[in-house]
Amino acid sequence: MSGDPESPLAPALYLVATPIGNLGDITLRALDVLRRAARIACEDTRQTQKLLNHYGITTPTVSCHEHNERGRAAELIAEIQRGNAIAVVSDAGMPGISDPGTLLAAEAIAAGIPVIPIPGANAALTALVASGLPTAEFAFLGFLPEKSGARRTRLEDLAAAPREHAQTLIFYEAPHRIADTLADIESVWGPNLRIVAARELTKLHEEFLRGTVVEVRRTLADRDRIRGEFVLLVEAPTHIENAGAPGPESPTWESITARIARLQADSGLDEKEALKRLARETGQSKSELYRELQRERAKRK
Repeated sequence: MSGDPESPLAPALYLVATPIGNLGDITLRALDVLRRAARIACEDTRQTQKLLNHYGITTPTVSCHEHNERGRAAELIAEIQRGNAIAVVSDAGMPGISDPGTLLAAEAIAAGIPVIPIPGANAALTALVASGLPTAEFAFLGFLPEKSGARRTRLEDLAAAPREHAQTLIFYEAPHRIADTLADIESVWGPNLRIVAARELTKLHEEFLRGTVVEVRRTLADRDRIRGEFVLLVEAPTHIENAGAPGPESPTWESITARIARLQADSGLDEKEALKRLARETGQSKSELYRELQRERAKRK
C-alpha cells in the first residue's frame, strides 16, 4: 500500500482496476486508493457499491458512464484542481477498456492533471493467457458491430489484413450474439479456424471452449440457453496462409451472390428457393443470407 492509510491521496485521477467476477481479484493498492480517494466515479454506482460494501469502504460515489462522461469530466477535474483525489472504476476490469474512462483521462491530461493507473484484472488478458493460442502478438478489438452486415465487413477486413506471424484477435461478445458471430467467423475464415470462447471468467462456472470454430459452434448450439459474457479469441493466420484460405480476397471464396446464381443455374430454382437451399446447406438463416446478398449487391453499385 502507499502512504499513511489515514491521509488523503495526492490530487490526481486514479484509474482503478476492479474484479471481473471473483471479488478476491483486487489489489491491496486498489483498495487503498478506493479508501483514501475523495470520491469514486463509477460506471454504475449500484454495481460498485457491492464491492465497496464487501471491503467496508465508505468513500462517496458518483456516476460516470458513457451517457454523462463528457459532462461529468469538467466537474471531476475541477474537484481535483481543488486538491482532491478522484478514483475512477468501471463495473469490472480496467476503466477505458470497452468501458467509460478514456474521455475522462484525456480531459484530465489536457488540464495538466496527473493520471495514475492502478492495474489489476482484465478480461481480455485473463482469457488470452489461458487460451492456448499465441500470446507473442495479439490485438484487442473490443465488441464487433451488432448488425450482421457490418460485422461481416469488419471480419473480412481483418481476414485480409497482412500478417507476418499468426496473431490472436480478442473480442468481447454478448451471449445473445455469440452464435451469429461464430457463424460469421466461420463464413469468413472457414470451419477449421482455431478459436477459444471463454465465459464467466473468474466466476464459479468459468469455462473455456477450445477447438475449431465449427466445433465450438456445435457445442453452444447443443445448449438450451447460452449465458455469461464471452471473450472470443481467434487465431488469425499469417497473410500467406490467409491468402490460400477461403476469404473475401481469395479466388476460392465464393460470394452469396455467386452461390445463389450457381444454384439457380444448376437446379432451375428461383432466388427465394435458392436462398432456402443455401440456408439448409450452410446452417445460416434465410434472412441472414438475404441481408448478406443485399449487402454484396450494394457494394457493386
